[in-house]
Amino acid sequence: MRRRPLTARGVGLFALGILLVIAANVFGAPALLYVGVLLLILPVLALIAVHLPHRSGEVTRVISTDLLAVGQASRVAVRFDLRAFGIPRGIWRDILPPAVEGDATGEYPGETGALGYDVTGVRRGVSSLGPLVLRTVDPFGLAQREQEFGDTRMITVVPEVTALASLPTKVGAAGGTAQTRSSRLGQGSDDLIPRRYAAGDSMRRIHWRATAHRGDLMVRQEEEEASPDAMVVLDRAASRWDQRGNQLDTGFEAAVSLCASAALRLMQDGYSVDVVDAGGTLLGALRGHEDDRDSLLAALATVTPRGEGRDIRTIVGGAAPGPLVLILGRLPDDDAARLSTAGAAAPLLFAVEPGPTALAAASARGWHAATLDPGADLSEIWHDALPTFGVSGV
Repeated sequence: MRRRPLTARGVGLFALGILLVIAANVFGAPALLYVGVLLLILPVLALIAVHLPHRSGEVTRVISTDLLAVGQASRVAVRFDLRAFGIPRGIWRDILPPAVEGDATGEYPGETGALGYDVTGVRRGVSSLGPLVLRTVDPFGLAQREQEFGDTRMITVVPEVTALASLPTKVGAAGGTAQTRSSRLGQGSDDLIPRRYAAGDSMRRIHWRATAHRGDLMVRQEEEEASPDAMVVLDRAASRWDQRGNQLDTGFEAAVSLCASAALRLMQDGYSVDVVDAGGTLLGALRGHEDDRDSLLAALATVTPRGEGRDIRTIVGGAAPGPLVLILGRLPDDDAARLSTAGAAAPLLFAVEPGPTALAAASARGWHAATLDPGADLSEIWHDALPTFGVSGV
């Protein structure tokens, strides 16, 4: 919001000058005329003194956290190099987006040009800090000037991550901590172990390099990889959610937060995790690297309800994962009655708005289901849906 060139004091003084000039003409009092003209001149001189000097400057910002989570605080260090005739005194403020909140203001000048403030993430998204605004006032407080300096700085607010309990170790045929093997075969030479030829082996499997090295006929033997898999599906189909424009949908925010928390929990449990939406679009893949975590959180910072969902079996594909976490918004009873677990060893389902019998219908299909209440503790909701798993394959 732009401020007026004159302060309230300056406007009052200028208005009083006009009244005195009028009164001087009405009553024929030259003294009032002199005083009135003086009061009119003072605000004009103040405007010239404030707006005439040329000022330019550079602003650099450093945020202590690359990715700021909802509810997390971070420090923004601002370096303001102002080039001006003299050092104007005034108030500086950095313009903050709705995604963060904080007290980004203070008195200028600082002793070193180093400014700073704390911000807290309040809403997911990618937005910008700045520009920096300097407001100066003349010594009499009659005129004011606001000027913007520097470029903006992008800030990414990612979903809040809640610490969740680990899955039970006996989690089925593809457990992470159980370190069982997936059905991926023959991916590279590291997976090929030569062994001696046995009657009935195909001649196409002869490993000629190993044969030449050993002096005996050797064949390739594909060993299964110890690569446990898990999948987290965020159903952001438009039909599952209420479209609220720019208003915050607490249910969808809770779903995104649970998606991030569940994926990171599964990664910590030793799984290779694919995070997809209900249309099959890959949102992130966790393979145990810190960069994977940041990439997933950055992707989840901007997700919104859109598109339509697909059958869960189509999304999972031919190889069923161990844990499968499905997070939905609206779940009608008839949809729940047809919802397949796609053969997952540990199927978990969370719905923000389940129908009256939806969770029971999903449980009958093999899911371990729970209501995702936006106002409840995510760790408790997660814990309540963690029974001792058996193998299901509906």
